[in-house]
Amino acid sequence: MTRTPTRPLIAIPARFSVTASALRYAAEVTARALAEAVWRAGGEPVAIHPADPAATDVATRLARFDGVLLPGGGDVAPHRYGATATHGSVYDVDDLQDAFDLGVARLALESGLPLLAICRGLQVVNVCLGGTLQQDMGGPEHEHRDVVHPVSITRGTLLERALGAEKAEVSCYHHQRVQSPGTGLAVTATAADGTIEGLELAGAPGWFTAVQWHPEDTADRDPAQRGLFDALVRAARTRR
Repeated sequence: MTRTPTRPLIAIPARFSVTASALRYAAEVTARALAEAVWRAGGEPVAIHPADPAATDVATRLARFDGVLLPGGGDVAPHRYGATATHGSVYDVDDLQDAFDLGVARLALESGLPLLAICRGLQVVNVCLGGTLQQDMGGPEHEHRDVVHPVSITRGTLLERALGAEKAEVSCYHHQRVQSPGTGLAVTATAADGTIEGLELAGAPGWFTAVQWHPEDTADRDPAQRGLFDALVRAARTRR
């Protein structure tokens, strides 16, 4: 009897939600499009509870997983990157969510656990490595909310190999962007207005790439965006 290969387990930190359909109280959620993109690529998406890393060991919790996907979500608390004031547009800040995501990012980067970081996830990694964020991009000329726009991809990067292209049309939904990249991070993609859309870490012990856009939005019909999830699951399977 031929056994079906076990799917690599991909940890996705859940997002706190005030309400969710069919539930009476606050919820922890994962975007369906994200889970479907990981499944389509051959992985097993698993939402994990954001518990306080000071009380629970992140390394122990992630030991059973083969890869991590840091998803989008609300804004990172400005004090996490040294800001002394908060812009009025900052929303959905949650200190527990921040602490857990930062702990997961740090563990994945240090241990070599394959990591794909998306939108907020990219910003979390940047802050984790000492980078800063522009709290609001400001003005319609820098509108990146609910738009599709082109990005240029740096040749020879993991991102270019995953996408199979040096240019891509990407689906964005963010009002913040990287101001200064964290230690060791290299820019791998940019938008026409100069917004940093991709980051990678030189000398990282494992597969890692981060994008400011939402590849899950179009992964069901765009081979380039699907390639990002394929690359994550492939790296996770190899690590096993």
